[in-house]
Amino acid sequence: MSNLNKLDFTALKVFGSNYLKWVQDVKLHLTAKNLHPAIEDESDNPVGEAEKDTAMIFIRRHIHDALQTEYLVEEDPQAPWVALANHFDNQNNIFLPEARHDWQHLRFQDFKYVNEYNSDVCRI
Repeated sequence: MSNLNKLDFTALKVFGSNYLKWVQDVKLHLTAKNLHPAIEDESDNPVGEAEKDTAMIFIRRHIHDALQTEYLVEEDPQAPWVALANHFDNQNNIFLPEARHDWQHLRFQDFKYVNEYNSDVCRI
């Protein structure tokens, strides 16, 4: 019974702080299960109802409970996928410029210890 609640990876947090990692994990898992067309906008590759339902169950299991409630009435997995992207996909615009700035201005000589430098590199 305990395996029923076991997740394949970390669920999407309610404020989307782990959205970028979550998107990559979902894409990889759906591609591995041949369910990726269920979330894509391709009319030339029809997807059956069973595949859509399986993809929707997978997405619902891997989002926060508050988000599950928000997308409770959705039956097509593409609808919450697009809605979550519209809501959280701006993180590249927010974090990427700051990370690039930090990376360009990172100097080894500014640190007293190698461990401090390594820690800062991992933070970026």
